[in-house]
Amino acid sequence: MQRATPQTGHVVHRFDSLAYVGTDPLPRDQAPSHRLHEPDRMITTIDPITGRDIGDPEGKPFLVDGNLVIYFESEQTRQAYIDEPVDHPVHLPDNPVDEGIDEG
Repeated sequence: MQRATPQTGHVVHRFDSLAYVGTDPLPRDQAPSHRLHEPDRMITTIDPITGRDIGDPEGKPFLVDGNLVIYFESEQTRQAYIDEPVDHPVHLPDNPVDEGIDEG
């Protein structure tokens, strides 16, 4: 009768077990992915000026900003979006940047 000797340093996987839990990460999973939540391209079919959804963006004017593609209903709304100032045109009373600043 042979006696089983425990082996050290070896991981035994019993994939056929109902209670199997994979605890050893694969080599690709040992470092976090830097692109996990970074899509290659984002596309929006809601016109930012009118707020209406564009059902079929084929042939509609669009604007590409980095990895964002924005579709517009018409060339007029696209131009209105381009002409919109970058800074907000109206002072917001609850702007956190302005809180605690004394004028005087």
